[in-house]
Amino acid sequence: MNTPTDKPTLSVVLIVKNEAKHLAACLDTVKDWVDEIIILDSGSTDETETIARRYTDKFYVNTQWPGFGQQRQLAQQYVNSDYVLWLDADERVTPQLKQSIQNVLQTNQHNVVYSVNRLSTAFGKFIRHSGWHPDWIVRLYRPQDTHYNDVQVHESVIVPPNYNIVKIDGNLEHYTFDDFFEFQKKQSQYAELWAQEKHSKGKKTSISSAIGHALFSFIRSYFIKCGFLDGKHGFIIACINMQYVLNKYLGLYLKQNK
Repeated sequence: MNTPTDKPTLSVVLIVKNEAKHLAACLDTVKDWVDEIIILDSGSTDETETIARRYTDKFYVNTQWPGFGQQRQLAQQYVNSDYVLWLDADERVTPQLKQSIQNVLQTNQHNVVYSVNRLSTAFGKFIRHSGWHPDWIVRLYRPQDTHYNDVQVHESVIVPPNYNIVKIDGNLEHYTFDDFFEFQKKQSQYAELWAQEKHSKGKKTSISSAIGHALFSFIRSYFIKCGFLDGKHGFIIACINMQYVLNKYLGLYLKQNK
């Protein structure tokens, strides 16, 4: 238990599966200044565990996959610190973001959750438009205050009533897929999970609605969100977004008409 003069402690938490390619680079950005690193694996078959154990002995496994939201809830149960910072294995904490997080611990405010600005790459290039940036996401909070929701994919932190969301300085760099087809496989997986969840909740759609949503996603990414300023990468991203949205809604349509 901390005394009033103690600096609050911080846990970094990740949920992972087959992240040997990225994990060390991620953990290198936090290993020297956080109090504990917690990793919950969902069944890696590569060197993920070996790499993880170089940084922490708090490595756990849950192969009964409940969805992203509930897997994060399970991982949070292992946290023993005052604050939790969530990372994905393909993310890196920049020096400016590190300083901002340390400032949060120093001020130690209550009734606050903190969002960070994620700057992502696409096929080797940082994307600063296209609806990808700014990308503010809540990743830092007191674990006794809240947790992630139950959503299967694209889960988010539940912000308690009367809590403020404070944006902190510094980018969280996010290194997405370099390979187009690998990225498409991941998007297809997310689309399937989305369709399954929406179908279980009784959501309905139509082919015309699927086409409309897909076309608007292209317009939004490329024109409204200035994807054209990202050059050829912006056009590719807009096309990928359109395909992803089409897959989601057509998948849902086919499920409801079985």
